[in-house]
Amino acid sequence: MSVSATEGVSPFALASSTTTSTSTSSSSDDKQMFLELMVAQLRYQDPLNPTDSSEFLAQSAQFSALEAMQDVADQTALLATSQLAFGATAMIGKTVRWNDEDGVEQTGTVQGTTFTATGPVLSVDGQEVSLFGVTSVGDAPTITAGTSTSTSTSTTDSTSTSDSTTA
Repeated sequence: MSVSATEGVSPFALASSTTTSTSTSSSSDDKQMFLELMVAQLRYQDPLNPTDSSEFLAQSAQFSALEAMQDVADQTALLATSQLAFGATAMIGKTVRWNDEDGVEQTGTVQGTTFTATGPVLSVDGQEVSLFGVTSVGDAPTITAGTSTSTSTSTTDSTSTSDSTTA
């Protein structure tokens, strides 16, 4: 008996409760099917040529390892989803840049976030912008061709007066 490879896990697919319950029931169905197949193999084995018990133990260990790897993948996907959610909420009040559908760079301030099946969506000055479309956060200096930036300092001499009274 061989166990097929598992499919990839999307961090946003696990965010919805319906997908999680389907994934959990599918996992328990797979385990039940494996156990039923193993019992059927034991029941219908050739009595003159019995199956080696170490083969069953190896299959059981492989299935357990596969189950553990799937759990790790699911937990990693949930962790990535929560990190994206915290990252998106941390952008509220920040200035972001992104390219719109026409490829024109836009700038705006993030007012809020919405979490969809495809990932976090930022509400920027009334527009919906995917977190993955953001190119920069914060005010980056804009330098146009032919201009240079220089820093100048000036000092001013000011005199302050204070009145003092003695009693």
